[in-house]
Amino acid sequence: MNATLAVLLALSLSTSLAAQSRQTSTTYDDTPAISLRAFFLTTGESFAAKQTFNGIFGQSFEPLFGGGLELVQNGEFYLDVAASRFRKTGQRAFRSNGQNFGLGIPLTATITPFEVTGGYRYRMSPSIVPYAGVGVGSYGYKETSQFSDATENLDTRHAGFLVVGGAEVRLHRWVGISGDVQYTHVTGILGTAGISKEAGEKDLGGVALRLKVIVGR
Repeated sequence: MNATLAVLLALSLSTSLAAQSRQTSTTYDDTPAISLRAFFLTTGESFAAKQTFNGIFGQSFEPLFGGGLELVQNGEFYLDVAASRFRKTGQRAFRSNGQNFGLGIPLTATITPFEVTGGYRYRMSPSIVPYAGVGVGSYGYKETSQFSDATENLDTRHAGFLVVGGAEVRLHRWVGISGDVQYTHVTGILGTAGISKEAGEKDLGGVALRLKVIVGR
């Protein structure tokens, strides 16, 4: 749960800094009609395929890192494009009688989400902006093992959808930080073979806590 603590600490710090900014009569309400902003993204995701991830990696809560661009109109409507990546080496596993058993054969999985999200931002104050949105994504999944032949490895990509909600805190005219919760649903990748088929898990999505550092107005 390190990502959870990081999000809470970051939001606590950013809220404190925003309060200090208001005390010094500094506001950031001179929002341009169109704003293009870059952001850096850190995510901690609890994957829906818990048995699959537990069997391969020993846990189902994993980090992703990435970034993207966001277009904001009049400080209210937004559209963002984000790319992120997860890569980790675990082991091949199988499931029998409701239990997972590791085989000791190294397996490396790589997940590369590419997501487009649109939504609405509500300015609660000059420095605090809650938001909510919906979107679609393309989710790549690659699975390789040193001792497998080409037919046993997997490299595929499928579409999914997402919903997200959170709040942005402006720390400076050109810098902000946001924390949100995002739910994704991705089918068509898991559930066709291996431990995910044995566990009956078909969703590569899950619930994620995300922290963004935003550069731009």
